[in-house]
Amino acid sequence: MHIYKVGGAVRDRLLGRPVTDIDWLVVGATVEDMLAKGFRPVGADFPVFLHPKTGQEYALARTERKSGRGYGGFTFHASPDVTLEQDLIRRDLTINAMAEDADGTLYDPYQGKADLDRRLLRHVSPAFAEDPLRVLRVARFAARYAPLGFKVADDTLGLMQHISASGELLALTAERTWKEIERALMEAHPKVFFEVLRACNALHVLLPELEPHPQTLVALEQAARHQLALPVRWACLLHPLPTASIKALNQRLKTPRECQDLSMLTSQCLEQANKALELPAQTLLDLLQTFDVYRRPQRFEDFLAACRAIAQGNGQTDYRQADYLQGAMAAARAVDVKPLVQAGFTGQALGEALKNERLQTLDAYKGS
Repeated sequence: MHIYKVGGAVRDRLLGRPVTDIDWLVVGATVEDMLAKGFRPVGADFPVFLHPKTGQEYALARTERKSGRGYGGFTFHASPDVTLEQDLIRRDLTINAMAEDADGTLYDPYQGKADLDRRLLRHVSPAFAEDPLRVLRVARFAARYAPLGFKVADDTLGLMQHISASGELLALTAERTWKEIERALMEAHPKVFFEVLRACNALHVLLPELEPHPQTLVALEQAARHQLALPVRWACLLHPLPTASIKALNQRLKTPRECQDLSMLTSQCLEQANKALELPAQTLLDLLQTFDVYRRPQRFEDFLAACRAIAQGNGQTDYRQADYLQGAMAAARAVDVKPLVQAGFTGQALGEALKNERLQTLDAYKGS
C-alpha cells in the first residue's frame, strides 16, 4: 500500500498558494485493507474512505470508462493493480495530475509542473472530452488563476468546443452546473469564467440569456473587486436581463432563494435607485416596502451594493444614491409604533397610521 497526496494540494503548494483541502490517493490496497485499518467508507460510486483520526478523505486508485451521458456517465474500476499513472491520467488538467509521497517526492508523469511554469491549463488526455463538467471546471480554474497569468491551451479549448457542440453539457444536472457557477462567481476575477465559456461556445448552451449582454461582466468584476456576497454578484451579472429571463434562468439552475430574490429585485428596481434623489416620498416608501426593509434590511443593503457596483461598471465613481437610500431606510425604520398603539390604533388602522408616519418622516428627510 502506497499513499500519495494528489491534485490541488500539490498544485497549490508548487504555486506558493495556501493549501486548505488535501486529497489522498491509496495505491495497492483493497477495500478490506482500508476497513482493517479503521477507515470508514463513504463513497457511493467508488471507494472513498474517511481516516479514523483526521477525517480526511482517502480514495483508492481507480480507472474509469464512459458508459453514459453527462458527469455521472462513467463506470469506475478500483483495484490494487491500478497504478498511480493510470489513476492520474483520468484527471482533467495536467496541473491537477501530480502526486507527492510522504517524503515529498513529486510524481509528475504528464508534465504538470512544466505547465504550471508556463501558466497553461492543458488537458491530460483525450478522455478529457468525455466529461462535460470539465468545461465548467477549466473555466473556473481560468478565473481563479487569471491573476497569475494562466491561459487555456488551444488544444484544450478545442476539446471544450467539441463538448459544447456535442450536446453533453445539457446532460449536466442543475445542481452540478450551479455549483461550478457559484464557485466561479466567488473568484477574484469571475468575468474570466464567462469569457472562457463564451470562447468555447458553452455560454450559448448553458446561459444563452447572457450572450447579448457582455457588459454585465464589468459590473460583476466591480462586485468581485469589493468582495461582495454571492447574491450581489449574481444580481450584478443579471441586472440588464428582462425579469422573465432572470426568472427562467434562476428556475433552470435552481439557484438559492437569496440569489433569486436579489437578482429579480435589482432588475426591477435599479432605475428607481438611480433616480433616488428625485423620487417623491410616496415612491421612496413604496421602494423600501418592496424590499421589506423593516424585517430584512440586509437585502436592501445588498441591493444598494449591487447598484453601486453597476454604476461603477458604467464609469460612475460617485454613486450618492446609495447613501441617500440608506438614510431613507434608517429614517423609516426609526419610526416607533408604540405611540400609535398607545393612542388606540389597532389592526388595519394601525397599519395605515404607521404608513402615514413613515411617509411624513420621509418627506421631512427629503427636505433636510
